[in-house]
Amino acid sequence: MGFVYAVLGGGRQGTAAAYDMAKNGDADRVLVGDADLEAAVRSAARVNTLLGRSVAEAHQVDARDSAALRRFLEPVDSFLSAVPYWLNPSVLEAAIDAKACMCDLGGNTDLVREQMKRSDAAEAAGIAVVPDCGQVPGMGTALMSYAMTFLDRTEELLMWDGGNDQHPKPPFNYILTFNIAGLTNEYYGVAHFLRNGKRVEVPTFLEEDYETVDFGGKIGVMEAFVAGGGTSTMPWTYEGKVRTLWNKTLRWPGHFAQWKAYMDAGLLEEEPVDVDGVQVSPRALLHRVLDPKLRARPEDRDFVIVRVKGIGEKDGLRAEVLLDLIDYYDEATGFTAMERTTGWDGSITAILNAQGVTPRGVHPVELAVPGKRFAEELRKRGFSLKESFTIHRD
Repeated sequence: MGFVYAVLGGGRQGTAAAYDMAKNGDADRVLVGDADLEAAVRSAARVNTLLGRSVAEAHQVDARDSAALRRFLEPVDSFLSAVPYWLNPSVLEAAIDAKACMCDLGGNTDLVREQMKRSDAAEAAGIAVVPDCGQVPGMGTALMSYAMTFLDRTEELLMWDGGNDQHPKPPFNYILTFNIAGLTNEYYGVAHFLRNGKRVEVPTFLEEDYETVDFGGKIGVMEAFVAGGGTSTMPWTYEGKVRTLWNKTLRWPGHFAQWKAYMDAGLLEEEPVDVDGVQVSPRALLHRVLDPKLRARPEDRDFVIVRVKGIGEKDGLRAEVLLDLIDYYDEATGFTAMERTTGWDGSITAILNAQGVTPRGVHPVELAVPGKRFAEELRKRGFSLKESFTIHRD
C-alpha cells in the first residue's frame, strides 16, 4: 500500500508538488484541494496528463473553513500547505485534529516560531510538521545542513540565492514567478542573522551589505543584497554554536537600486495614505501596478541559483565546502525553475514525513530534514548539485 498525499492550494507551486508526490512518493492518491474548484481541476488534470495515469484528484476546500479542512485531511498521510503564509497556523490545527503530517511553504518567521509551540500537540497526534519548506528558506536551509555534514565544526554558513529571468529584459530585468506579496514581504523589514555567534536583526536593502558575485559562464555577474526571511529559524537554532550565518538574494545588476528607490519613496509601506479622500495602502497599489509588468509570460524562461558555503574545521584543519545548485525551466514538463525548487522541496519534505524519516512534532527544517538524505533526493530528481570540499593544510 502506498501513501495518500495532499496539496492545499492548486497553484503553481502546489501543482509542481503534487506531480512530484505522485511520481516519487509511492503515492496511491494525491488530493489537490483549492477554494477554487476549477483551479484544483486544472492542477490535478495537469499532473495526471504528465504522468499518464489517474492519481491526482481535485477537491474544493477552503483553508479558512476548519471543519471542511479537517474532513479533507482525514484520509491523508502527509500534505503540503501551499496557501498564503498567514493561514498556516490554523491549517496546523486542522492537521493535528486530522492526524495528517504537514509541511508548508512558510513565508513568515514569526508565524513559524508560533507553529513550533504546538510541537507537543503534534507529537501526541503522531504527526510530523515541518514549516518553511520552499526554495529559500527550505531547500537552502537543507543544503546548509548538508554543508555542515562535511565539517567537524562549523564556524560560518553563508548562502546566496535567487530566481531570475534567463534572458533579462529592461526596464525591470526581472520576472515574477510567484505571488508578488511574497516578494515585498521579503524585501521590507529585517533579516535574522548570526554575527559573532549572536542573533541580530539586519535591515533589508542596506548598501553596506550589497556585493556582486561572479558565477562565470553564461550567468556572469549578479548582485547580492539582504532580504528578509531566508534564514528562517536557523539563527535561533544555531545561536552560540555557529559564529556567522547569513543569506543574500541574487538579482541581475540594477535591481537593488530600483527597489531601494521604491522603498525610500515609501511604496512598500502598508499603512494607508489619503489620496483625494480615498485611503490607499502604498504596498497594495504597488502590487496592483507592478504585478502585470513583472509577471512571467508563457514564453519566459527562468533559472534559480542556491549557493551555500560552509567554513570550519575537519580533522583539526581549516576546511571549506561550497555547494552550487543551479536549475533551469524544464521544457519537458513545463515547470519553471522556481516551481521545481519550491514545490519539489515541499514535496520532498512531505514524502519524508510520510515515510517516517522526520521526527514527530513540529520541528524546523534544519533539525527535521537530514542533509545527506536531502541531497540524495535532489539528485534523484535530476537536480544539478555541485560540491567542492577543500582542506587547508598550510
